[in-house]
Amino acid sequence: MAPNQSQKTKLHARIILNGKISTDELRARIQVRSSLTKTDVSAVLDALCDVMGEELREGRQVHLDGIGYFYPSLKCKGEITPDTPRKNAKVELKAIQFRSDQKLKDSIGTVELQHSKYARHSGKLSEVEIDMRLKDYFSENKVLTRRDFQSLCHLTRTTAADRLKRLREEGKLKNIGLMTQPIYVPAPGYYGVSRDTDGQ
Repeated sequence: MAPNQSQKTKLHARIILNGKISTDELRARIQVRSSLTKTDVSAVLDALCDVMGEELREGRQVHLDGIGYFYPSLKCKGEITPDTPRKNAKVELKAIQFRSDQKLKDSIGTVELQHSKYARHSGKLSEVEIDMRLKDYFSENKVLTRRDFQSLCHLTRTTAADRLKRLREEGKLKNIGLMTQPIYVPAPGYYGVSRDTDGQ
C-alpha cells in the first residue's frame, strides 16, 4: 500500500458571504409585506433599536419572538484581581451576542453548497498562493477592498490589513482610495496588469 493511500483529504464547511442587504432594502421589503409605510417601518426599526439598547444596558436579555435572543457580554481591560482599585472602570462591553430561535433557522431552509477551489485554510497560504488568488480575483474584478481580501483568503481583519500593507509596500498593489478607506488595484506588472499601464 502506498504511504498516502490511507490518507484522505478532509473537506471543511465554511461560509463565504454572498453580499449583504442594506437597511433601505430591508425596509422596502418589510413595507411590501405589511400595511406599513416605509416611514412607519423606519420609525419601528429606530424605536426597536432604542428600546433594545435600553434593556441590554440594564443587563437584560432581549427576546424577539421567531428571531432569537440578544444579550450583552463583557470583557476586562487588563488583569483584575481582588486588590485592583476601581475594578468597575476596567470592565467594558465586549459584544452583543445572538442566539437564534428555531423558527428563524427553519425559515432559511436547505443550505445550498458549492465546492470551492479555495479549499485551504488561510493560515497555510503561501505568498505565491495569495498572489494566485489575487490574479484570479482581478481577472473578474477591477478593485479590491480589505473586506474582499479578507473573504478571498479567509483571513482575520487584522491579518488582512497587515498582508495588504505588505503587498502595498512590495509594490504589488496601489491604493486609489483614502488612507482610512483604501481601495486597491494591481500595480503595473502584477496580477494581469501590463507594466505599460498606470494600474488605474
